[in-house]
Amino acid sequence: MRTLCASTLIGEFFVIGFAGLVAMKDDTLSTTTVWTVCGVAMLLSVLLCGMLTRPGGVQLGWGLQGALILSGFVVPMMFFLGALFAALWWASVHYGRIIDEAKARWAAQAESQAAADAS
Repeated sequence: MRTLCASTLIGEFFVIGFAGLVAMKDDTLSTTTVWTVCGVAMLLSVLLCGMLTRPGGVQLGWGLQGALILSGFVVPMMFFLGALFAALWWASVHYGRIIDEAKARWAAQAESQAAADAS
């Protein structure tokens, strides 16, 4: 699960940066505001890569997905991209857990086979 989720978060890192460039064209937003908000979101996306296995890491990821969707009020294309990344996040969590369970089963089978061969 960690690999799939981290890949999604790194993709979001770049999308957030590009959204910041688009948001800078809005005359009502200052450059400082745009890059403070985008910088915090980009930092969070990178930090979450290392926090995925800790309690609450996946939930924080869901919070980031919600924030991406809500950023569509500033950059309208982010409604679509936020929803797309939320779907990718769901798939990463869902299928990542299935893959982790399969890997654990295969490791247990290999261990029991090795124990049987040693006997």
